[in-house]
Amino acid sequence: MASTDRCRVYENITETIGQTPIVKVNKLAPEGVNLYVKLEYFNPLSSVKDRLALAIIEDGEKRGELKPGGTVVEATSGNTGIALAMLCAQRGYNFVAVMAASFSVERRKVMRALGAKVLITPAPLGGTGMVKKAEELAEKNGWFLARQFETEANAAFHKRTTGPEILAAFENKGVALDYWVTGYGTGGTFAGAGEFLKEKSPKTKIILSEPKGAALVSSGIQQERKEVMGKFGAPASGHPSWKPHPIQGWTPNFIPKVCEDGLKQNLQNEVILVEGKEAMETSMKLARLEGIFCGTSGGATVWTALEVCKKAPKGSTVLAMVPDTAERYLSTPLFESIEAEMNAEEKALFATTPLGQD
Repeated sequence: MASTDRCRVYENITETIGQTPIVKVNKLAPEGVNLYVKLEYFNPLSSVKDRLALAIIEDGEKRGELKPGGTVVEATSGNTGIALAMLCAQRGYNFVAVMAASFSVERRKVMRALGAKVLITPAPLGGTGMVKKAEELAEKNGWFLARQFETEANAAFHKRTTGPEILAAFENKGVALDYWVTGYGTGGTFAGAGEFLKEKSPKTKIILSEPKGAALVSSGIQQERKEVMGKFGAPASGHPSWKPHPIQGWTPNFIPKVCEDGLKQNLQNEVILVEGKEAMETSMKLARLEGIFCGTSGGATVWTALEVCKKAPKGSTVLAMVPDTAERYLSTPLFESIEAEMNAEEKALFATTPLGQD
């Protein structure tokens, strides 16, 4: 078994965040192009949002806005809430998550298992509805509002960790990174790691992806914003180009300020649109052909990367971000075709030996 610098003694669970592996995709990529994925589900609570939660809590503590025994509140599609629940459990804070009813049930259960309270807003109100509810609760109770979609700590953490991890990994391998592919939820990975790569590896082309049915960035329509509790940047309303889509964790019904900050820097070389069906099919292909068990958002990013591979010159190296694990999607359309009971083929195989035939 190969040794790894991840295998060492840690003082608490938050120290295990980051340093996620980069793995080659061997069967799906076209011949002559090297496709890799950065598996963020190797973080302790299985998603890239563990980085964001650590950034938010450390920033709140540093600024004196988060006091011992205090309460954190945040709107979440699930992964940020799970990560914040972990951080709050470890640090001794209370956590209240506000989540739209459209997101997977298993995410609610994980947060509650970590000690969080989870409030569910009506699905038709979308991302702006759950954000508004979190804002109301913070203002009424004097709670610490995490502001994942606006806080500068979000992108800053990715610039300090994710970006350098990527570049160091390929430099250690002696390989130039030609294309880096990511989607956006808050936009923190895109804005933070993207800024680092743009500065330190300017030849690397940055490809941003978003759902075809919710092409907010591609629309060119500006997001309206407002001030909340003395800070500007929260969405004032839903974006007119948004429509419901199955890529959970990607593209809420507004353009987050964190993402917009990256767009204003012109970090992206290209924006590619992906259908939900393509995302889910690619997620399943990664599982069955590569053993890479990722969520719909990971499938979406890798589908986008495969489109990049089709046009990339021979010998190119492409890296796609994989934000989380497929286990977060068991109750979603991603697993619609996966049965819990034995199918006809499995029943026939079962019948080939005596046990259980009585």
